[in-house]
Amino acid sequence: MRRFLLLYATQQGQAKAIAEEICEQAVVHGFSADLHCISESSKYDLKTETAPLVVVVSTTGTGDPPDTARKFVKEIQNQTLPVDFFAHLRYGLLGLGDSEYTYFCNGGKIIDKRLQELGARHFYDTGHADDCVGLELVVEPWIAGLWPALREHFRSSRGQEEISGTAPVASPASSRTDLVKSELLHIESQVELLRFDDLGRKDSEVLKQDAVNSNQSNVLIEDFESSLTRSVPPLSLASLNVPALPPEYLQVHLQESLGQEESQASVTSADPIFQVPISKAVQLTTNDAIKTTLLVELDISKTDFSYQPGDAFSVICPNSDSEVQSLLQRLQLEDKREHYVLLKIKTDTKKKGAALPQHIPARCSVQFIFTWCLEIRAIPKKAFLRALVDYTSDSAEKRRLQELCSKQGAADYSRFVRDACACLLDLLLAFPSCQPPLSLLLEHLPKLQPRPYSCASSSLFHPGKLHFVFNVVEFLSTAPTEVLRKGVCTGWLALLVASVLQPNTYASHEDSRKAVAPKISISPRTTNYFHLPNDPSIPIIMVGPGTGIAPFIGFLQHREKLQEQHPDGNFGAVWLFFGCRHKDRDYLFRKELRRFLKHGILTHLKVSFSRDAPVGEEEATAKYVQDNIQLHGQEVVRILLHENGCIYVCGDAKNMAKDVHDALVEIISKEIGVEKLEAMKTLATLKEEKRYLQDIWS
Repeated sequence: MRRFLLLYATQQGQAKAIAEEICEQAVVHGFSADLHCISESSKYDLKTETAPLVVVVSTTGTGDPPDTARKFVKEIQNQTLPVDFFAHLRYGLLGLGDSEYTYFCNGGKIIDKRLQELGARHFYDTGHADDCVGLELVVEPWIAGLWPALREHFRSSRGQEEISGTAPVASPASSRTDLVKSELLHIESQVELLRFDDLGRKDSEVLKQDAVNSNQSNVLIEDFESSLTRSVPPLSLASLNVPALPPEYLQVHLQESLGQEESQASVTSADPIFQVPISKAVQLTTNDAIKTTLLVELDISKTDFSYQPGDAFSVICPNSDSEVQSLLQRLQLEDKREHYVLLKIKTDTKKKGAALPQHIPARCSVQFIFTWCLEIRAIPKKAFLRALVDYTSDSAEKRRLQELCSKQGAADYSRFVRDACACLLDLLLAFPSCQPPLSLLLEHLPKLQPRPYSCASSSLFHPGKLHFVFNVVEFLSTAPTEVLRKGVCTGWLALLVASVLQPNTYASHEDSRKAVAPKISISPRTTNYFHLPNDPSIPIIMVGPGTGIAPFIGFLQHREKLQEQHPDGNFGAVWLFFGCRHKDRDYLFRKELRRFLKHGILTHLKVSFSRDAPVGEEEATAKYVQDNIQLHGQEVVRILLHENGCIYVCGDAKNMAKDVHDALVEIISKEIGVEKLEAMKTLATLKEEKRYLQDIWS
């Protein structure tokens, strides 16, 4: 078989799953994929690699490559490498990202750009898949087009070898030809995709809908609207292209336990885990606020956990106990919840490179695995739906699951599964004849990820303590019926701190009440650049509406202590743009901010109230933080471009971060009289210089 090297760089498992799908399909198309995580540098060598390279790269943080790619990126960024270092390399790259973030697919773009700079050339166009609208919209056609591109690569390489007697080596003169060829390959791949649609793909099951009595069926079906469990024409009458069945690879044996206790210590983590008590919890919002915001204080005094203001850390959280019980009941595993799960790889599996899931510890109970190890709220991928089809006995339910994972049912999948935040439990309740075995769920449910939070304190100000702030997330799941759910972690934390919760006040003194301090497990996050400048004379601008203010409270506490220690020091201006809905309901840290302002720690405080009636001219024109930035555009531009200042943005990626970015483009364009494109380049430079920093989430 014709071999190619397949590397993936993953943060939460998406890139790995897609790379494994490519690996499975490769065999069907007559190729052999040599699959490795990009961090496994001992298992491949790009300097001597002669086969084509395929890379799947996710993006993490605010546009960084995933942690698994950090070492690889550092090595290829070495500026001493010659420009022809990878001139022998031909590759195709698939980047994964989320367009809600400013630097979409930037993890893949960083690697793509650097490979090009070192002489590597595409044999297939780069794909950028968007998790905001559904990765599969780009991933599926990109994978389908990969096979003709690989065939063309091997055909042309063989032709060149026959002519020259050696492997082809790129030269600067060939770069234009490569670009033209890349365009041609893209067109060819699209043509081949169309041909697949006409003839029916060999690696899919083509299902034919019986059209007998179709007129009568149409009348009946059109009386209904489509839903998670029901389709309407044309989909209900269509022939379907469904994905190939993912090969099963796990063998499960349940063994009665001997009553041993299990603990969170069994949860797997690449980072050290610290179990720390909650020493205080405060509700920062009033009871009539739209969102409930809590501050939690952790006692880290008996650990060697350390942090700087601006750092983030992870909370290891369990799934909702009631959801776990409902799932076990539906799976008929309730009476086996205490049984140990023993896993082995099936001896006859067709899955290449099958391995035991690393996030499932050995000798743990069914209950423990569903509570601490599996993301049971994960939106099921199409491959999972395809696997569920074979365990569904009712023909109508089977057909509907086939539709939802098919190419023709992409819109229904987006509407009723993805956008509705449907999870496994929702599907099992909607399709009662579906009875998947435990092994299938362990193969398809991803790892329950720790949840990241920003540190909202300074260890100088609160020695031995760590503060963090969060909204108790609530959302409506609409599949199959409307259910109000709380966030996995925030819902659990809110329940956990209920016994020690203080209402509506935030005091720096210790709480006099004594209650049993619940404990949680935390782990440090890897390197973070969201820190105060080393030089305190550099002016800073902080933009943090809502809970986005969290790291800036740490900044201000830290700066206060530094100014106490160095009363004659030179400290630059500190601006804060804060926003909330109502002044009297969710103005977080109001007293603390006024105190910082009074003592000169904070030099400018600009607050926007989006739902209050405006008072005065400034409030009338500044509904959101980005409006206030525009109002003070002259000062902001002066600090950033003339005083070497830094700007920090923390909070919602979906709207706020984009709007702030656009406002910065506007004011730079206006104040220095340049086109918007030039202003965007200026901001990109600030980001490269680590003077425009973001800590944002969706």
